[in-house]
Amino acid sequence: MADTFATRVSRIIVGGAHALLDKAEDLAPEATMAQAIREIEQIIAEVRVDLGKAEAAKHLVLSRMAKLNAEHEKLSEQIDTALTLERDDLAKAAIGRQADIEDLLPVLQKALDERAERGKELESYIVALLAKKRELDQALTDYQASLASQATSPFSGSGSDRQTRIDDAESSFGRVMARQTGASGIDPGLNEQAAKLKELADMQRGNRIAERLAALKAARGAQ
Repeated sequence: MADTFATRVSRIIVGGAHALLDKAEDLAPEATMAQAIREIEQIIAEVRVDLGKAEAAKHLVLSRMAKLNAEHEKLSEQIDTALTLERDDLAKAAIGRQADIEDLLPVLQKALDERAERGKELESYIVALLAKKRELDQALTDYQASLASQATSPFSGSGSDRQTRIDDAESSFGRVMARQTGASGIDPGLNEQAAKLKELADMQRGNRIAERLAALKAARGAQ
């Protein structure tokens, strides 16, 4: 299922105008765009279901680990009591159980890490798909606006209407592809947005470096 999601998400994220228009029936780009948006919504719903399952599995592992840790602590108390009463046989039994728990905990920790990583992966899919959906929603809105503009224009001609619709659809999805792939034709506003995002990422990195440096200095001062 993970590979299926990864493949489908990648296909949707990098898909552009021509890939969608090639599948259009009767040269209906508007219907094709709407179908692409519906497909994204469906996949988002599926990913959210898997994310819920991953979170539930993670909580089960956490609960199991908590119970084992509590049992381990209780066994330590029982071992002390057994030794006080000079019941080495009981102490050995408790120590054996502690050893079993200590063997189980790393396995459970690995399972927990895997489920946490899976959850992050699914969350990243949702974020990417929602971003793509917003872009396609805007592209569809732009396309519908262009149709409305043509309908009210006294110079619109029925003979060239179909080709105009295709050109408009390609233009809308071309803008989406430019944002996704960095292709030529990106307008200055998008470049400005990318610059701001890079500045934010640099600020976050600088903060992390400063925090780590402060922690190291504090540790050296405490020695």
